[in-house]
Amino acid sequence: EDFNFSMCLSIVEHILSGRFLQMTFYQELQLNSAGSKALIRITRDKKERMRHILIYNFKVYLVVAFCFAAVTLFSMIFGNANSIAGVVVLLALLVLRQAHFGIHTSHGLLCIAGIFGILMTGPRLSNMVSPFAAFFINLICILLLMLLGCHNVIMSNHSTFVLSYLILQGYDVSGYSWMMRTAGLFVGMLLCMAVFYKNQKHRLHKREFKDLFHEFDPRSLRNRWYIKLTLCVSTVLLIASLLGIPRAMWAGIACMSVCLPFQKDLVKRAHIRWIYNILGCMIFLVIYAVLPKELHPMIGLLGGIGVGYSAGYPWQTVFNTFGALSIASGLFGAAGAVILRIATNAGAAFYTALMGSLIDRASDRLFCRE
Repeated sequence: EDFNFSMCLSIVEHILSGRFLQMTFYQELQLNSAGSKALIRITRDKKERMRHILIYNFKVYLVVAFCFAAVTLFSMIFGNANSIAGVVVLLALLVLRQAHFGIHTSHGLLCIAGIFGILMTGPRLSNMVSPFAAFFINLICILLLMLLGCHNVIMSNHSTFVLSYLILQGYDVSGYSWMMRTAGLFVGMLLCMAVFYKNQKHRLHKREFKDLFHEFDPRSLRNRWYIKLTLCVSTVLLIASLLGIPRAMWAGIACMSVCLPFQKDLVKRAHIRWIYNILGCMIFLVIYAVLPKELHPMIGLLGGIGVGYSAGYPWQTVFNTFGALSIASGLFGAAGAVILRIATNAGAAFYTALMGSLIDRASDRLFCRE
């Protein structure tokens, strides 16, 4: 669900310079799905076009295999209950290998430490207290994740870090498993720091770590969006907790995914979210009914492959339902999981559109008075 702005700029530069069709095998592997499809679409030579198609397919399955192997290895070391923490580390690595924080590279390491510190403690603390106390913990943690990880709105780095916070909260552990989770996240943090520093050490920035906080101004559009997303996600989690809704993280993730900076885009995204979520649920039910029971765990893998082929948000939404429903169907049954998924996503999408509008109006009255 991230928009890789730097990669799109790279594609444009290649097109303008006439070198797009001369990309190496490794360069093509670096393209996202949208970039690969664009390359295939503009290639006229059939032989070269087939080469691009083969590389694209190879890349999709290579990424899926790498993710599966990495998460499996993480689970073997830190326990099966912490496989989700392996996913978090992998997501962070995929982002931080290209993204930066708009500040000195050495100061960016502080951002990574802060982000992982929140991921180690925030989800566990929020599950140890009452819903209202958890609400304030979520407010603080999510706002800090936005401040530390979202210097460039277009790059959508926040979606990775807030998503990680929510899934760690949803798949909570305690005792020894939490200690192992913390150890795993700490190792992941060091790995992310190493990759980040290697790739960004020659990039020059004038801004420092302290500027992330000095520049915070609730009157700016970016910071108002930080506040809006934080309030929307935190309140929807509070409502879900008070109502005793299982899988409250689904509502939080849907809310985060829908909450774009501009209200017009937010409403459009909310509309897409609930429609394609329903479509994904229906496709999941068909696959679930057709496949033998022993192959049901493979549905999540099919979803991962589908996401790899998806260049846009709608179909990413469809295939992202597979993994979530594959796990939840073991707890609620296929039909129960689908009903819960549709209800939480549609409800969260509608709530975010309404809440976002109210927050924007309140902000306009508060900060835009002449």
